[in-house]
Amino acid sequence: MNWKLIFQLSLLGLAMAVATISLIPSNMEFIFWLLIFIICAYVFAKRLPGKHFIHGFMLGLVNCIWVTAAHMLFANTYMAHHHQEVAMMKSTPFSNHPRVLMLISGPIAGIMSGLVIGLLSFIASKIVKNSTAVPQKG
Repeated sequence: MNWKLIFQLSLLGLAMAVATISLIPSNMEFIFWLLIFIICAYVFAKRLPGKHFIHGFMLGLVNCIWVTAAHMLFANTYMAHHHQEVAMMKSTPFSNHPRVLMLISGPIAGIMSGLVIGLLSFIASKIVKNSTAVPQKG
């Protein structure tokens, strides 16, 4: 497991965590995440000799730590800019405890995004030529 590469790529997730607090609207967030997932899948395919899916999955989990922490730390600012999410929160048993809801939903989103990044990484590994491959002789 290449934790250094996972951490480096997770810095994109940290940037998104901060940007989604007040800069990127909810309706555009998916596009940014998809672009980041594709970039990460390409990097994994290009730089890793194997285990592409698990690296992508672990990246999703590390990203969820960044996102959950940022949203919990800046919950008031996040909620001021995400009215649709606040409206959805009101229909949950944790409507009076938004940070608890973020703590619960964050890992679920991390698992789901990890599955997507893992799948994209696996697909990319079948398409992209790996730069760590050793040339065969003869």
